[in-house]
Amino acid sequence: MTSDATRSHRQEADDAPASPLWTGMLGFASIMLLLLGGFHVLGGFIALLENRVYDVDASELLLFRSYAGWGIAHMAIGTAAFLTGVALFYRRPWSRIATIVIASVSAVTNLAFLSAAPVWYGLQILLDVLVIYAVTVHFDDERD
Repeated sequence: MTSDATRSHRQEADDAPASPLWTGMLGFASIMLLLLGGFHVLGGFIALLENRVYDVDASELLLFRSYAGWGIAHMAIGTAAFLTGVALFYRRPWSRIATIVIASVSAVTNLAFLSAAPVWYGLQILLDVLVIYAVTVHFDDERD
């Protein structure tokens, strides 16, 4: 009899609606991650096709010494960010951890590429930090 009462109580707790703030934060994070994915893909295409847009010569870049390598890296991160944003929007259980990982990798990549376009990639770092905050602010909340 005790197990039935516990099960009934657990079902009622699971049926309770999630906090509107938490739902809003996850919605914000998923939309921002979709945007960041698009920004990375756009930056990747620009690095591959029209690298004269950037402020420094390819030899002055950190890590890769060509814009083609950075273009491929940005496109890969952009695709991963976009797919993770979709998963976060549909509240997949693994998507919160994946969002933190992708946004962290995105921020480090943007930091390494910062000399090429400081304002653009500086803003992307800010968006990465906002996404990480939005996902982790209520991370211990089991209801989502």
